[in-house]
Amino acid sequence: MSRRIFGPFNRVEGDLEVTVESEAGRVTAAWVNSPLYRGFEQILHGKPPLDALVYTPRICGICSVSQSLAAARALADAAGIEPPPNGQRVADLILACENLADHLTHFYLFFMPDFARDVYASRPWHGEIAARFRAQRGTATPALLRARAGFLHITGLLAGKWPHSLSLQPGGVTTTPGKAQQGALLGILLGFRDFLETVLFADRLENIAMLDDAAALARWCDAHADSDFGRFLRLADDLALHRLGRIEPDFLSYGAYGGLFASGAWRPGEGRLPLQTAWIGEDVSHSWMLSQNGPVHPLHGVTQPDAGQADGYSWCKAPRYDGRVIEVGALARQAVDGHPLIRALVAADGSNVRNRVVARLLEVARVLPAMEAWVRGLAPEAPYRIDVRLPDEAEGEGLVEAARGSLGHWLRIRNGRILNYQIIAPTTWNFSPRDGQGVPGALEQALVGTPVVEGAGESVAIQHVVRSFDPCMVCTVH
Repeated sequence: MSRRIFGPFNRVEGDLEVTVESEAGRVTAAWVNSPLYRGFEQILHGKPPLDALVYTPRICGICSVSQSLAAARALADAAGIEPPPNGQRVADLILACENLADHLTHFYLFFMPDFARDVYASRPWHGEIAARFRAQRGTATPALLRARAGFLHITGLLAGKWPHSLSLQPGGVTTTPGKAQQGALLGILLGFRDFLETVLFADRLENIAMLDDAAALARWCDAHADSDFGRFLRLADDLALHRLGRIEPDFLSYGAYGGLFASGAWRPGEGRLPLQTAWIGEDVSHSWMLSQNGPVHPLHGVTQPDAGQADGYSWCKAPRYDGRVIEVGALARQAVDGHPLIRALVAADGSNVRNRVVARLLEVARVLPAMEAWVRGLAPEAPYRIDVRLPDEAEGEGLVEAARGSLGHWLRIRNGRILNYQIIAPTTWNFSPRDGQGVPGALEQALVGTPVVEGAGESVAIQHVVRSFDPCMVCTVH
């Protein structure tokens, strides 16, 4: 048996190290370390509550909108108010723009370039994939960057700038798009739809959303093999990516986009269960954090660094739901929502590298038509925001589905100041260390069984598993 450390990882947002034990060329155990501590929760202590809208988006420059919206929702919950429908639609549009841009960035720039590496030179598809997806030089990159830049104009129109906009407020949004802006927004969405339907899928988005089982997906791939999604499906089948990074699913989703995607938990044999945020607890037994008495709900949690913790090996806490290890992300969202294709793939093969990527791209096909409907549903004559007065004593919870999964902000206000602010980011769920029972987190479990070989390609399979979760490590320990 040997033990090795892999890291730092390229094409991962933030710092990540993975220690693995292997035997007979397979990983037998893994420990995931988030080595960068940042301390945003301490920064917020004692600040005026509305300062959270300024500080929390700075946690990350890739998913700052989701942090902004979670903070705004926590403040709205503390104030006991709900934004008007226009405000909610615009917030959903801004969030969806960031999430879909993240999904496409992950697929084209973070995930697929690994298959252009020389370790796969003997595969029949390698030349085509290398020409298309090689990092910085592949033919897919310029088209993706142009389409992504044009799509992000939605955020410019609705939020003023990206990242770190202040347009998302507890009472709604500060922008008030009129008829002219509606037309401009629909034009941007039409242009992005054209990229998706001619390049990524080579098919209508509605046809992708209607795929309902593995056989339908295979038939679609045969008919659209030259699309970028088809190329991925072909190499995924050749490399058996449905067997890589596999864990038994235990999913969580806070629900997204005003009910477009349902909230809840999902377990094999039990189906969708109602969301119970009171069941969330954070365990720090293997974190570099001051000891506490068992798992604590984030509303009452404490983030006090203690680099001397004897059993600690990560700055990441270990969130658990009803005491269970949870996976979050697009695969979890679509399974919780009950999409037939994802339910069928998960029933056959659990959670794995292929299924995580398929769920992201399926989500792109499902969300963009909804965005078109939200734009058409805006009522320019109606309000986009209401005034909010925060009480001096209050508690609030802000839940958002970011691209990478379930994001929660919890705050307590005392004497008009932030007494406590706690954040659980998606990658905190997925890349958590072991808990007090010694149970590994989702990635730690997913890495078990991954092949490790000697030579230049020794870590390629490990990188596929890691990147299938699309980690954002700066959010993980904020």
